[in-house]
Amino acid sequence: MNRKSKYNIKNHLHNLDNVTLQISTDLYVVVVISDASIKNQVATLIAHIHVHNSPIIKTIYQTVNVMSTEAELFVIKCGINQETYLSNINWIVIVTDSIHASRRIFDSLSYPYQIHLAAISYELREFFK
Repeated sequence: MNRKSKYNIKNHLHNLDNVTLQISTDLYVVVVISDASIKNQVATLIAHIHVHNSPIIKTIYQTVNVMSTEAELFVIKCGINQETYLSNINWIVIVTDSIHASRRIFDSLSYPYQIHLAAISYELREFFK
């Protein structure tokens, strides 16, 4: 890893820390942190939900024979689903390590992921009502 890459990573982590500190003081913001990993064809999916710098929900799922993008979309969908049952929330912040999967959420032309798009859209529509 070269020096510029190390600087960019440190800068990115610093910015993420600042965002986290800012939103952790707001009672009306929920932070969903999603993580998915696949090992030996078993996907482990974890969604952490925090409000006002306090962890309130942690869900763990395991499944077999899924692609990494599907796993990431599923854990994001589950985090949003859990969050929509909380009251007095005005903002949702989702932290994920897969920008590729999160871009798929809003790609209505990507047929294999349309079921996730529909589920996430439904949950968000209920939240925004």
